Amino acid sequence: MTVRVLLVDDERLIRAGLAAIIGAEPDLEVAGEAADGAEVPGQVARLRPDVILMDVRMPKLDGIQATRRILATAPSRPRSSW
Repeated sequence: MTVRVLLVDDERLIRAGLAAIIGAEPDLEVAGEAADGAEVPGQVARLRPDVILMDVRMPKLDGIQATRRILATAPSRPRSSW
């Protein structure tokens, strides 16, 4: 089973580095990327990732607020790990 990961970070180089690490694992794949928390709910609805790897500090909408939006709009409550 392949685990699909959504990468969320405002730094392009961080996303690229994480994507390289994830891409090297046979059971992981990058489902998509977002540069800001505001993009995340739409990406989650469209891509249906298994895992969201998200930066907490981003300039427009931080990871905590983006997580709250995901939980408020998700059709079924996702599992979370803090």
